[in-house]
Amino acid sequence: MREPRGVSLPWSRAARAALSSKLTLVVAGFTALLSCFLATSAVLIASAAGGAATDYQATTACPDSYGPVFSRASLPVAKAPAVIQTIQRQAAAHGFPQPVVSMYTGTLFADIGPAERRKFVLGYRDEGTAHLQPVQQGSGQGLWVGDDLTRFDPVKPGDAVADGLLPPVAGVYHALSVPPPRWWCSQQNNATVYLYANDPLNTIAFASDRKTFTDTVAKLRLPVLSNLSVSFYLDPPRTTEQARTDLDRSHELIAAVTADLYRQGLGDSVAMQAPFERSAQLAEQAQSNVLVSILPLAAISVLVGCGGIAVVALQWYQRRRAQVRLLAARGAGPVALGGLAVAELGLPVLAGGVVGGLVGRFSLPLYAPPGHLAPGPRLAAAGIALGVLVVSLVLLAVVAGVRAHRDFQVGRVPRPGVPRRLLVLFPWELVTAGLALLGWTRLADYGASSRLGTPLPQINSLALTYPVFVVLTAGLVAARVVWLLLRASHRVRLWSKPPLQLAIRRLAGARAPVTGVLVIGVLAIGTLAAGSGIAAGQRSALDAKSGTLVGGASRVDVETAVGLGDKPLPAAIAGDSTIAGRTSGTGSVVFVVDPASFATTAYLGSLQQRVAELLPKLASPVPGGLPAIRIGHTAGQSASMPGLPPAVTVADLPWFPVLGGSQGYVVSRSALTPAQLAAIPQWSLLSKAPLEQVSAALSGAGLVQVNRTSRDSALDALPFYVVEWTFSFVTLLGGVLGVVAVLALLVAVEVRRRQNALAGALVLRMGMGVRALFGSHLIELGALAGLATLAGVACGVTVASLAVPRFDPVRWLAPRSALPDQTTFVLAVAAVAILVVLLAGWLAVRSVRTARTAELLRG
Repeated sequence: MREPRGVSLPWSRAARAALSSKLTLVVAGFTALLSCFLATSAVLIASAAGGAATDYQATTACPDSYGPVFSRASLPVAKAPAVIQTIQRQAAAHGFPQPVVSMYTGTLFADIGPAERRKFVLGYRDEGTAHLQPVQQGSGQGLWVGDDLTRFDPVKPGDAVADGLLPPVAGVYHALSVPPPRWWCSQQNNATVYLYANDPLNTIAFASDRKTFTDTVAKLRLPVLSNLSVSFYLDPPRTTEQARTDLDRSHELIAAVTADLYRQGLGDSVAMQAPFERSAQLAEQAQSNVLVSILPLAAISVLVGCGGIAVVALQWYQRRRAQVRLLAARGAGPVALGGLAVAELGLPVLAGGVVGGLVGRFSLPLYAPPGHLAPGPRLAAAGIALGVLVVSLVLLAVVAGVRAHRDFQVGRVPRPGVPRRLLVLFPWELVTAGLALLGWTRLADYGASSRLGTPLPQINSLALTYPVFVVLTAGLVAARVVWLLLRASHRVRLWSKPPLQLAIRRLAGARAPVTGVLVIGVLAIGTLAAGSGIAAGQRSALDAKSGTLVGGASRVDVETAVGLGDKPLPAAIAGDSTIAGRTSGTGSVVFVVDPASFATTAYLGSLQQRVAELLPKLASPVPGGLPAIRIGHTAGQSASMPGLPPAVTVADLPWFPVLGGSQGYVVSRSALTPAQLAAIPQWSLLSKAPLEQVSAALSGAGLVQVNRTSRDSALDALPFYVVEWTFSFVTLLGGVLGVVAVLALLVAVEVRRRQNALAGALVLRMGMGVRALFGSHLIELGALAGLATLAGVACGVTVASLAVPRFDPVRWLAPRSALPDQTTFVLAVAAVAILVVLLAGWLAVRSVRTARTAELLRG
């Protein structure tokens, strides 16, 4: 028997029939959009974190350490040419650029210019003289000597060296200090002079070219080179994949050079290594840590999105139940009926998923770490988004098909189940609170590994879900309380205030939507507050700890004459700098500050006002000793100060610039005698100016500078960045949930549009003004949004304030990490909540003013 014609028509007309419920289409498309967006963003955030970590490691490493490095101390001079030629030959065969060769002799003694018997090291580095800062430049080939020598003797280009036995002086360069410029950083131990050493060199003399160096070594009949190194300047890697590729190439070159040298009988002539390997491993670990950390939340988010698709499928089934029953009676099976659901809702789900994946990809700079993406993770993100989309479509068909099969083919057979009332009454908040407590216990030891020398803290996914579960618990508790209050609201009699009474009645009439929107709102705002707060706390902790460690934007140790004021600071940095002294011995560390400039120049963070108040109290000696600020006080701390009178404590502070939380005393230089100041062994310049500017100013003034450091390089920032990047996904999740909460509120208003319009039209006919009706809706919506905002902000900020110190990867360094000021965030959330309430209230009143009462009653 043939099927009646037209049985297939519902499938062919499904896309047009879906337009009869535009809200369902929007909800289906938006749910798929969010699911694919979160799935895509999780993969991209982890990949971008790996790229950002690689960038950071490449920035902190020497630029010639990205590839292989061949080096040897005490290499016989006779072996050097063969070793260098072998490396050059194999490098060219393996696609490497021209290697950079560096060679240094041992300590030499010779007359340089008018000087007698100066101690120096002869060095050479390919293109080295082009990266020196010339002070005096001659013509021709010869030796470049540092101005650390000319500071004592008037050496100039053209002067003879060793009475003409060695090449003449070809130029004078500005001596490299510690740390040297970035191009020279791998040569720090060979190309710099340590002025504070017991037996210092006078200078490093660089040969202008390789022939000059080799001829000089041959003329001096030196048997060995003190140091030989061969390295390569590769492009800095931008992703973990690129770094790993460069390392694989480096290992291949090392293997080829090793085999070649053994064939020549020169095995073990040089040590071979890939210095960037450890940096690449840390970048890969950072990427893995971020991915493992956000994976549980990402999986939960996608599962919730799939749950939303299932709800949409059930909603479609309820709306199409009569048609589905007819089709089932005419022979359509579960697969065909599930296909009908896909035919109607598949297009918006497909469009939403594609848009979600594209938004996740192209909005990456707005939410992800600033790292480069490799092609592999991009394809993986697209594949995962596609998988989520396929699962959504399959789930849509399965839910609709199974429900139809159960209702129309299996039959309505009563079977035991869990009553819906029991599910509502079950204390789900206790479950989430237990999970939050479990996460808290794991969080207690989060940063402990950094104290054991591990660069990155060990990851515990439960610890990172703690903030979300706490916020979810708060949302469930708030929903439980509101549910109970709304159940008892029928006892409220406030007809003397009609707007308030009507608002309560509307809330009570929609308990399920109200509690649902409340939970989503609290979870959104709380998650956003916790995620952004913890991420900001990591940035603040890095800033505070590095500032405390350095004492300013930069710090440079200077000579005693500068510390005593015999040599003035250059005018370019004098207004932004202060001089501080340090001494230690049998007693506590003593830190000597200049009261005139310290409070306005050094990094003080939260202690700024307190230190400014205390410094005047240190101005002059007092009976019994020197007034001092005591730092890091413990019961056993001695009041003795080496070489100074005993300390008379005027105040206690938990930490101080440069000292950190170590035990010590801070005294004012104005309270010390000239003899006491002269006994201070170490003086440092603390400045608000960048290190490059400070170094250039000191060099221009001819002042000695050593042990330079800046806030950018004082601490390994990668552990801080990993936590910040991890919680960028939590912040993103909070933002997405915030959008869902806003749309849920607006959709709830739209779903009740006819009911609100009818009720509003009737109360307007009964004499209530439009302004009063608008106020009633503002009370209803404002109470819901206000409670969600208050609970979310309070819970999120509290969770963040408790979690920030726990996520601190450098707990041993003061000051203790703390949550930054959240006033701006709270005001922004309040402003958005007010705007949403006004918009929703306007939509509700608009439906009343545009409605026709007779048609509403007739409908």
